[in-house]
Amino acid sequence: MKSSTLRTFILTLLLLAVAAGISWTLFGKFADRAVSGRNGRASRSVPVEVAGIQRGPIALQRTFSGELESLAEFVVAPKVSGRVEQVMVDIADTVTRGQIVAELDNDEYIQAVAQARADLVVARANLSEARSALEIANREFKRSESLLRRKIVSDSDFDAARQDLLVKQAQLQVAEAQATKAESSLETANIRLGYTKVTAGWTGGDDHRIVAERYVDEGQTVAANTPLLLIVELDPIVGIVFVTERDYARLQPGQAVSLTTDAYPGEQFTGHIDRIAPVFRKATRQARIEMAIDNPRHRLKPGMFVRTTVVLAQVPEATIVPEQALTVRDDRSGVFILSDDGKSAMWREVTVGIRDGRQVQVEGDGLSGRVVTLGQQLLDDGSSVTISSGQNNTAAGSEKGNPQ
Repeated sequence: MKSSTLRTFILTLLLLAVAAGISWTLFGKFADRAVSGRNGRASRSVPVEVAGIQRGPIALQRTFSGELESLAEFVVAPKVSGRVEQVMVDIADTVTRGQIVAELDNDEYIQAVAQARADLVVARANLSEARSALEIANREFKRSESLLRRKIVSDSDFDAARQDLLVKQAQLQVAEAQATKAESSLETANIRLGYTKVTAGWTGGDDHRIVAERYVDEGQTVAANTPLLLIVELDPIVGIVFVTERDYARLQPGQAVSLTTDAYPGEQFTGHIDRIAPVFRKATRQARIEMAIDNPRHRLKPGMFVRTTVVLAQVPEATIVPEQALTVRDDRSGVFILSDDGKSAMWREVTVGIRDGRQVQVEGDGLSGRVVTLGQQLLDDGSSVTISSGQNNTAAGSEKGNPQ
């Protein structure tokens, strides 16, 4: 029993020794291979692509999607009810301020004018009669007053004359009020008759506008304030976009904008920011921006979808590199600059400014010549590089001041 245990123990030791030897051998081989790999990487040139560093203006632009609205809208509606006899304008017609655009059946209102005129004649006749009666009562009162001083009439007769005078004065006041009321009724009837001719009488803005919608046809009976036409002002036209907080602070009234629309591909329209909403909508966390767009030929129409481009910031003279040249080392942004002989690349830390599509504004020391745009993930500061054969002519051109 003891002999078997001893043999097992010795066999275990031998197996452990063999495993340790094999492990040590493999570790040595891997270590040598890693060292040789590092040395090979350090000595091997990394193929890269490069582009020239440019100097010039760069702008931060934003493009917003939105739609167009009319500058002003005016709904034409009659002030009285009636049957539509005629509509003088239709969609796309030009309307002048104060122009008659529709007429209603006016027979009822003509009769109302005639009735009011007759009532006025009666009221004026009653007024004339009241004045005559007052004049007679006034003479009777003066006669009674004279006779009373002479003791010819009694006090009761004098009081009766005075009472009659007061009654006639009151009747005259009533007749005058009735005449005034009749004159007012006639004027009202004439005004309502005039309302049967519906005019486009907007205030402010241009004297000429365009009919955008027609809601009724001849023969329809409409109530007062029923919309007949929608008239809009199209020059300038208003562009509406909504922006987030990121861009809101960079916008201000008067800022120039350019627009494009699918209706006129390849064509740009210009304008400026007119109004900026002081609040954000809670549902979208966006603010409304209104732009005034020149539209002298009325080619742009309300409801069109537009894309608006605004320059938010601009630097007239900046150092510019391609976007793909930027790389990060230890949480710091930088680029690899190609040496003068084109055989190595040096790391340069940069501060990133405006990003405009495929170009980026950078600031830092030693930013001149050419910059690595492809292969920089394999580079360290001072690494050997080889420019791709397809870029030989381009790289040469970059050195002469024609960067990509």
